[in-house]
Amino acid sequence: MWGRATAGIVPGFFVPAAGIGLVSWLLPGPWQGTLVGGVLAFFPVWMGVMALAFAFRNGKRAWLAYVGAAGVGLLLLWGLRYLQWVH
Repeated sequence: MWGRATAGIVPGFFVPAAGIGLVSWLLPGPWQGTLVGGVLAFFPVWMGVMALAFAFRNGKRAWLAYVGAAGVGLLLLWGLRYLQWVH
């Protein structure tokens, strides 16, 4: 139980951060216009990710899934910025 809970808290924090960051950058217009909406959406999405962690069979699977998802999301954010597709 503690493994799934900590997976939802620690790497689960970065999953909605990367997702909301991608949405903010990929919407038309400047990303600053989506800042308030992104901050407001972050907490409920994070709570959903933390609750979803308990659907995994064990903590190891939850950690692997969330670290992988967060890594992919943050890598996409880095790649978009590196390629200068977002400003």
